[in-house]
Parts: sequence; C-alpha cells; structure tokens
Amino acid sequence: MFKNLLATKPIEPAGHVDAGEPFEGSLEGEATLKRTLTGTQLILLGVGAVIGAGIFVLTGQAAAEHAGPAIMLSFVIAGIACAFAGLCYAEFAAMLPVSGSAYSYSYATLGEGVAWFIGWCLVLEYLFASSTVAVGWSGYLNAFLSNFDLALPAALASAPFAVEGGEFIRTGTLINLPAVLIIAFVTGVGYVGITQSAFVNGIIVAIKVTVILLFIAFGAQYVDPGNWEPFIPANEGPGRFGVDGVMRAAAIVFFAYIGFDAVSTAAGEAKNPQKDMPIGILGSLVVCTLLYIVVCAVLTGMMDYRLLGTPEPVSTALNNYPSLGWLQTLVEVAAIAGLSSVILVMLMAQPRIFYSMSRDGLLPKLFGKVHPKFHTPYVGTVIVGVIAAVLAGFLPIGLLGEMVSMGTLLAFATVCAGVLILRRTRPDLPRPFRVPAAILICPLGVIACLYLFSQPFAEHWRLLLGWIVLGLLIYIGYGYRNSKLRKR
Repeated sequence: MFKNLLATKPIEPAGHVDAGEPFEGSLEGEATLKRTLTGTQLILLGVGAVIGAGIFVLTGQAAAEHAGPAIMLSFVIAGIACAFAGLCYAEFAAMLPVSGSAYSYSYATLGEGVAWFIGWCLVLEYLFASSTVAVGWSGYLNAFLSNFDLALPAALASAPFAVEGGEFIRTGTLINLPAVLIIAFVTGVGYVGITQSAFVNGIIVAIKVTVILLFIAFGAQYVDPGNWEPFIPANEGPGRFGVDGVMRAAAIVFFAYIGFDAVSTAAGEAKNPQKDMPIGILGSLVVCTLLYIVVCAVLTGMMDYRLLGTPEPVSTALNNYPSLGWLQTLVEVAAIAGLSSVILVMLMAQPRIFYSMSRDGLLPKLFGKVHPKFHTPYVGTVIVGVIAAVLAGFLPIGLLGEMVSMGTLLAFATVCAGVLILRRTRPDLPRPFRVPAAILICPLGVIACLYLFSQPFAEHWRLLLGWIVLGLLIYIGYGYRNSKLRKR
C-alpha cells in the first residue's frame, strides 16, 4: 500500500493550446472546460483574490500591535516569501496547464498520497476561506447600511453559534443572512461560466483598485513624516515591535496574500497557459505587493500607528479629516466590493480542485461533471456553494482562519519542493517558464512557508490533525479504491 501511495501520475509535455480547444482528456462526447481567459484576466483574478480583507483590515492591526511604520518592511518580507512560491507555481502552471493547482503538481511529483493530502488542505484555503470572507462581507455591508439607518437586525446578520472555551454556544440570533446571500449570488455567477465570472471580477477589481488609488492620492496630502519616526519602534516584548515584531507582522500579513495561487486553478481555462499563467501569477503578486506597501506608507503617515488597531483602519485614518468624508464612504464601498471578488475567486477555485480530483477517481464522478452549455464544473460549484453558505450562515468561521493559513502554507511548501523533484525525475519535460536559480529559490520557498506555518501550528495542531484524519478516512474509504491511476 505504501508503494501505491507514492505512485505518481504520468505526465507528458504539454503542447501549445489554443482558445476554445479542450486540453484535458475526456471521454468521447463529454463536455470539457473551455479555454477563454487571457493573461490580463488572469492577473485580475489574482488581484481579485488577494486585495480584500488584507488591505482593509490587516494593515492597521499589524502596524498597531507588531511593527509600527515598519509594517511596510513586513509586507516586503512577506512578498519575497510569497514570490518564492509564486515562481514555483508559475513553472508548474506553464508546464502542466490543468485545473488542479498544487494538487495536480503534487500528483505528478510526490505521489497520490501526498496529492490527496494537499488537495484536502486546499479545501481549507478555498472553501472555508470563502465562508470566512463572506462573514466579513456581511459585517462591512451592515456597517455601510447603518449610515442610512437600513442595517439589518443582529438576529439576521450574525451567526447563531459562537465558540467559548472550546465549546459551541448559542448566541440567540437566527442566521447571517447577508453572508448566505452573497455566496448564493457568487455561486450563480460561477455556475453560468468562467468568462462571466472573470468579467464580474474585472469590474469589481476596477472599483476597489480605483478607490485604493484615490486613497493614496488624497491621503498622501495629509501625510506627516513625523509619524514614521521611529520607523522600527523599540521592542516591548516577544512579537511586539523591534525586529522581532517586524517578523511577526510578516507572518500575519503573509495571509493577506492568500489567493494568488487561485490563478493556477484556472489553468485549464487559459487561452495560452504556457505564456499566460506565469504572467497571471507573478503579475498579480507584483501589483498587490506594490499596493500594500504604498497603502501602508500613507496609512501610517496620516495617523499614529498606535491608533490604527481597528477593524477598519483605512476608514479610521480618514475619519480624522472631515474634508475626506466622501472618500471614507467610497472606501467602505470598495471594501464590500473587494471582499466580494475574494469570495468569487475562492468559489471558482474550489470546484476546479474537486473537478481534477474526480477526474483522477479520488472523488465521486459527479464532481467531474461539466455543464454542456456553460462548460463549468456545475455540480461541484453548487455543492461547494451550498456548503459555504451553511458555514457562513450558521458558524463562527473566524476560528478556522489560522487553519486556512496552515493548509495554504503546506500547499505552497509542497509546490516549492515539487519543482526541484521534477527537475531531477523528469529533466526531459519542456518548461516554458523556469524558476531562476531553482537550487536556491525552491529551498528558500520551503523554509519560508514552513516557518510561517509553524507560528499558528503550535496553538492549533489538534484541529489540523483532526482535519487530516478526516481526509484520510475519506481517501481510504473511496479514493484509494477508485483511483484511476491504480486501475491502469
């Protein structure tokens, strides 16, 4: 059995793929995913996934509690660590233009057992993260509606369960209705088609990036350089300011980058994946990193960093300048739009992971069904949407935030290791994009991801192990016996 777990999926060099031409093998007459996405659309998908809660929430909290004005440096460090993983994703995505992301890459390099494990970790990243963001979206929407005395009552805008002392308790509310509705809407968009999803995402990205640029342009006029001194505040204890605080903040804000790898799940629908996937992955990383750093500079320049530890730091900073009241309202709208696009990309990514796992026989066939008209994995999209809506509507998903990050970082580390392994085991494969100095970049990527993984693992190892055991039972009960690789 152990030998079977290490069996890798045979891969062949990927030929050039044209728009509309199905690349992934299918049964005769079976509908397949349609290639319609351009490099620009892939960049927008990445920006849509990354620019969300991170830029509107994490920036201020990490500055106030850990790094001070040096939060800019924390984003640089996190961006470099993320770039290591991004380069490795780009090599794999160009070489294997399929929909499974890190799952498919692991199957080709590390074996079926590791592939299942990574696929199961990606459920944490996409499915649970989309539910978590939906809850945040609900909060921003209700705060915005309260400006017009239209806010929903708490009974319809918060989860009926909470966690105290490790146990679930009733809160007395009924359901987080806005969270359920946004997931239902986004699921409908994903059901209709990848082109429509990319179009909607492009509109949302344009809105929030425009508002962020407005904040930078108008906020820069009120920057006081004195607020940047000292750039790195004196250390006040473990993880609080000083160099130690900068590194702790880097571990926190790394989570603001989660989602860029969602671009790789759309590889099966890219017009020219060999060219466009590296552009989409690395391009979105560069755009997001620059935006994060500049926003942090303006934010900490407008206000003392100690006052930014609020759920809405950008809005808090603008609140001190009455003349920018109009911009404060726009920021709230952008936050709502930004979180919407994160949910959209996450709920697009998860069904495509299930699609690839189903095609390999590791999940039931219904997850691999493609709509004959829309060319989307429609059954998986509906199932994922229903589960995400239930989680967002009834449970306090916030407690799973650290688990989401751990699952993502494990996937990142595996991809970094997989590039080196495949260089040794299959040096003959054409690589349209190659990681430069792979012998250095790949190990650094693994080390950086595992270091960040270790931060929350020390506290939440029981939850992660429980999740892994659940996935193992599903694999033993269904995936191992139905694997197409083993049947061959």
